Amino acid sequence: MTSVPMPSALTPPRLQRAVLILLAVTLMGVLLLLPLVVVFSEALSQGFETVVEALETEDARAAIELTLLVAAITVPLNTVCGMAAAWCLARFQFPGRTLLATLVELPFSVSPVISGLVWVLLFGANGWFGPWLDAHGVRIIFALPGLVLATTFVTFPFVARALIPLMRAQGPAEEEAALTLGANAAQVFWHVTLPNIRWALMYGVLLCNARAMGEFGAVAVVSGHIRGQTLTMPLYVEALFNDYDWVGAFTVAALLSLLALVTLGLRVLLERHMDHGRGAA
Repeated sequence: MTSVPMPSALTPPRLQRAVLILLAVTLMGVLLLLPLVVVFSEALSQGFETVVEALETEDARAAIELTLLVAAITVPLNTVCGMAAAWCLARFQFPGRTLLATLVELPFSVSPVISGLVWVLLFGANGWFGPWLDAHGVRIIFALPGLVLATTFVTFPFVARALIPLMRAQGPAEEEAALTLGANAAQVFWHVTLPNIRWALMYGVLLCNARAMGEFGAVAVVSGHIRGQTLTMPLYVEALFNDYDWVGAFTVAALLSLLALVTLGLRVLLERHMDHGRGAA
């Protein structure tokens, strides 16, 4: 005798499910897909040659190179610091542990504009260390170091947040076993810790890189909006938009959107690898 599965009390009727799915798809299309379609269509409104010309200008190349340079400095720095913070929080109990966990989450709670203003307060011409820096010919605000500092602060939590839950779930048993067998700290890290966290680490690095290239608020405060010198791609989009250069603005915005889509695709692949690893475990 075959038993007929009874519908769950939590399962909505078929019509209600269809309406909810249609509503969700419509909202996603309006809020997510429609802006992307508009960006790419406006960028290509005058032909592909115009897009190439907009990206070949000196200011556009400088903005792209500066964005990549800031990300190239910020992401490795946050990768090392994020792994150190995650390792401390997941492996040890110590005074101030709660404070460290709060500081890791702080950039998510503070507006990026405020973080930029803090760096101006510290290193600006009228800031705490500004006169000393000017006397020694060191420029931080309105220069590359200021952009790196602002971006590093905003993107710091991504690597740590990706690693902490995984490292807590795994526990220190394998690392302690390796130490018992005579491995030193470097061998434990390279042969035990890193292989266990590699997918989560790549996931955090990917998100950190995406935010570093797309950050606007913090870098806008410390950049000074100097064309060809301190304008990253998001700031350059704003500058072109203010100059009524619609095609140029949407072209650079389309390039940023394309990078975001690539990041999204890589994120999905990494999530599948992480889920597969959890299932195998």
